Amino acid sequence: MNPFSSGTRLRDMIRAIRACKTAAEERAVVRKECAAIRAAISESDQDYRHRNLAKLMFIHMLGYPTHFGQMECLKLIAHSGFPEKRIGYLGLMLLLDERQEVLMLVTNSIKQDLNHTNQYIVGLALCALGNICSAEMARDLAPEVERLLQFRDPNIRKKAALCSIRIIKKVPELAENFMNPAAALLKEKHHGVLVTGVQLCTDMCKISTEALEYFRTKCIDGLVKLLKDLSNSPYAPEYDVSGITDPFLHVRLLKLLSVLGQGDVDTSDAMNDILAQVATKTESNKNAGNAILYECVATIMSIEDNSGLRVLAINILGRFLSSRDNNIRYVALNMLMKAISLDSQAVQRHRATILECVKDSDASIRKRALELVYLLVNESNVKSLTKDLIDYLEISDPEFKGDLTSKICSIVEKFSPEKIWYIDQMLKVLSEAGNFVKDEVWHSLIVVITNASNLHGYSVRSLYKAVQTASEQETLIRVTVWCIGEYGEMLVHNSGVLDMEDPITVTEADAVDIVETAIGRRSSDLTTQAMCLISLLKLSSHFPSCSKRINDIISQYKGCLVLELQQRAMEFNSLIEKHSKIRSSLVERMPVLDEATYSGRRAGSVPPAVSTSQGAALKLPNGVAKPTSAPLIDLLDLSSDDIPAASPSDGNFLQDLLGVDLSPASSQQGTNQIQKSGTDLLLDLLSIGTPPAQSSSPALDILSSGQNGKSSLDVLDKLASPSAQASSPLGSSSVMNLLDGFGSNPSAPVAKGNDSTYPSIVAFESSSLKATFSFSKESGNPQTTVIEAQFINKLPNVFSNFIFQAAVPKFLQLQLEPASSVTLPASGNGSITQKLRVSNSQHGKKSLIMRIRISYKVNDKDILEEGQINNFPRDL
Repeated sequence: MNPFSSGTRLRDMIRAIRACKTAAEERAVVRKECAAIRAAISESDQDYRHRNLAKLMFIHMLGYPTHFGQMECLKLIAHSGFPEKRIGYLGLMLLLDERQEVLMLVTNSIKQDLNHTNQYIVGLALCALGNICSAEMARDLAPEVERLLQFRDPNIRKKAALCSIRIIKKVPELAENFMNPAAALLKEKHHGVLVTGVQLCTDMCKISTEALEYFRTKCIDGLVKLLKDLSNSPYAPEYDVSGITDPFLHVRLLKLLSVLGQGDVDTSDAMNDILAQVATKTESNKNAGNAILYECVATIMSIEDNSGLRVLAINILGRFLSSRDNNIRYVALNMLMKAISLDSQAVQRHRATILECVKDSDASIRKRALELVYLLVNESNVKSLTKDLIDYLEISDPEFKGDLTSKICSIVEKFSPEKIWYIDQMLKVLSEAGNFVKDEVWHSLIVVITNASNLHGYSVRSLYKAVQTASEQETLIRVTVWCIGEYGEMLVHNSGVLDMEDPITVTEADAVDIVETAIGRRSSDLTTQAMCLISLLKLSSHFPSCSKRINDIISQYKGCLVLELQQRAMEFNSLIEKHSKIRSSLVERMPVLDEATYSGRRAGSVPPAVSTSQGAALKLPNGVAKPTSAPLIDLLDLSSDDIPAASPSDGNFLQDLLGVDLSPASSQQGTNQIQKSGTDLLLDLLSIGTPPAQSSSPALDILSSGQNGKSSLDVLDKLASPSAQASSPLGSSSVMNLLDGFGSNPSAPVAKGNDSTYPSIVAFESSSLKATFSFSKESGNPQTTVIEAQFINKLPNVFSNFIFQAAVPKFLQLQLEPASSVTLPASGNGSITQKLRVSNSQHGKKSLIMRIRISYKVNDKDILEEGQINNFPRDL
């Protein structure tokens, strides 16, 4: 009997709620109905309990609290009639979840219903158990569910299989109880039972290794035969979808074969023929066929190596890329990104089609195709792919230019065969999408230009021509202004002209015009304007005939509201008007910057090689995520995408820029270090307020005025005094040579031989371990330092599997010799020693620095300790 046939109260409530025009009216109706339901519950109304619960479920779906009706679900489940049980189980699944304690009260009722003579009531209990089963319920009811896997009715077997999946996920140790019944389900003729049985086997293989080996041994032949019969089966109207027999069962079988074949050669060989048959015979003109082909490709990619099958699979993905359906193309691109690590040559054959996808109108396909193109780039195809991408950059949508520009810049830096090609491609990118280029990109371009001494003239002329046609690109203007300031005389005099260049005529006034136009643009930001002022100062020395005009331009900013520009203008104006004798020395060309330091930390760039105790270098391939087996890649954070290589906010930017060591001298124990403030950069540059030190050059003496607290202008006014004393706040540290070559470094470290001694240092100490470093030098090789590391155990327990690892910056080279032992005795009763050999390419300028990682086992527990060593002796 239909419980709703005697009245329409549920319909009336729904109609009343839908008729509400405001949320307040709806809440009033719901409150009224909830009050009536509470009253009926308190009166134990038997006649309308099912109707009240139905209304509660509707109210719950609207988002209102219905916890007061949970016990009504249990009472209806305990009822003997099917209609009441149906409403009760539906309410149980909607109003409760596995975290509710009240759920434990229903376990006995479900157990009774699982043994009920009415198969429909058994189905209700299985459905509820499969949705809200907790771990405790799974343990209690697993035997009943296992028994129902062999029930006479196929619908009950199907629901029991789905319920078994929930049980083994909640309690994995019960999986072994379901192995034999699950294997028996694979012989079913009913496709509904067969699909659920295959899914049960798949989940069991993922949860239990015993089940995985069992199905590999017992079921692989039956599964292959089942898939073959399904693939060759004639038309069956009850299972046909677009002319394909049961594509859902096809997909489930292929997923199970993928799990079974992964990591097992024999199992993979057993399924090769049927996979090739499915891949070749399945029609791809229907969506159902494409689903089967995609899952077949995924299976081929996951099982053990078969090059012929993989080529076939990648060719199927290539056909997918030509489809009109965006979804099919997107999944094909996703799968090709996985396939490229397995067979890159086969993927390379579809490069032209992938490039076309970069130009697709769908944003998701464009981004995915661009990521795939990035993975396809290598030394042999970098020029052609970069050309295609830059050509598309000209016509791409503005919202896509950022991603496209980032990938092009990363490709050009990583695979550029020569510097002139790198400069040309970067100029094209800056000209087309300079406003989308990140700061570290144009920083690196400037570094490359400074290192290519034979291309200085070519670079500045190319930039001069580029800025004429792309004057709205901010980063292009910055690089152009910087190069004109450094190499303006080469632009005017046509120095270093290459054979492939067309000659151009540029006057000194033309060069100044470029900078004046750039600084006067309304859209120019503070960085660009500051660079323009520096460039003008340098041009005033290079072009004496334009000095007055340049001074007038600079003077316009002496009243600027931006303090940074005002200060620069005041100082530069003072240099031009009052200190012309030393101006040429102050504005000399920048020293060559360390290219290795600035080019390795870009997003998507190749991480640096890091030394290990085995002497091997760890490198990551293009586009592949950092593996867990190479932990030293992270030791110095050199591959971090979010740390720019040449950011002015970086504490070591000025040090690397000037090629000198601005860090304070370390004491013997290295515990007292003085941090320099970045707020008075010019005062630091001029070494103001430092105690006396001998200088070998009048220019250095002039620049090292001893007046503490004076403004930078006062310092410049005293530059005419040749008797000013140079000094340093750290007596043992060297005076920075601002003019870079106009004065010698009076306190440069002297190379020491083996007869000189260096103090030992405590490099690392924790509550359990102490590491001490001793130092020595090789005769005639002051750049190389031999370090003997001694490790002492401070705990009463022995350390086993002891491993010491170290990483250094790029200006250092590190070699680790094997340790004396891998076992460290307890309580300092012995030690482990290990030798390190460090070569410092910046000896005398930069001190040693090192990050270390020490791992060991104590009481069968893995311990990992890390630290950074900054207290090396100064002159190593």
